[in-house]
Amino acid sequence: MSDARSCAYTGVVFHERFAPKRHKFTYRVFSLCLDVDGIDALSNSLKFFSRNRFNVLSFHDRDFGGGENEPAGARARALLAQAGLGEFGKRIFLLCYPRLLGLAFNPLSVYFCHGGGERPGAVIYEVSNTFGERKSYVIAVDPLGPRAIEQGCVKELYVSPFTSPQGRYAFHVQAPGDNVHVGVNFIGADGPVLNTYFRGKRLALSDRAIAGLVLRYPLMTLKVVAGIHFEALRLWWKGVPLIQRHVSPRYSHTIVPVSPRDPSHAE
Repeated sequence: MSDARSCAYTGVVFHERFAPKRHKFTYRVFSLCLDVDGIDALSNSLKFFSRNRFNVLSFHDRDFGGGENEPAGARARALLAQAGLGEFGKRIFLLCYPRLLGLAFNPLSVYFCHGGGERPGAVIYEVSNTFGERKSYVIAVDPLGPRAIEQGCVKELYVSPFTSPQGRYAFHVQAPGDNVHVGVNFIGADGPVLNTYFRGKRLALSDRAIAGLVLRYPLMTLKVVAGIHFEALRLWWKGVPLIQRHVSPRYSHTIVPVSPRDPSHAE
């Protein structure tokens, strides 16, 4: 028996680069979608999942935000309060990769923040790079917008040595349900540069389901990290120039102003 509000999503990550060279790849992964207030109950009800300790799958609060052991839910609610969006901290679901046999890396974690309704009232996008730096973007959701959530912000964290530090993210999201979709486009000064997304199908969590996930994706964490470096090597081989790294704080956040008539516009 497990917390029915938390689940897994099995699916694919797709990545396509348009400039300065065309390049694309796809690989299969799974993510967890966790009710931040139900993680302890989930840990107590499952043999193969734990919070803040080693297990087949585990969730460690220090893998998010600034790396402290502060509960992920409390951290997200503090960000919402700073943004004047505290009303949307009633229910928060975090879509992320778990630790698999103690190892994890999350290029992007997404917090879906709800008030009284089913539609999220705010989304927090937490971007991590391989240099141990992390950035959260807190963005309100247009309550009158279409079912698919469209948002945007200025890119503020160095992520890849092949991607300019100047540009904008455009997020296109289907909130967790039977399916989930999180897409990110990066637009540079000269137009679209990258299109990437995770698309997954819901899977109820149980010990049997976790065992099946581990059998299907036994080296997922290593695949994610190795894939980042392997694809970087392929880009270098294709002659894509390197961008000098700029150092960012270990953790920072930005509250993104949005126009009520254009939820994808960031000031």
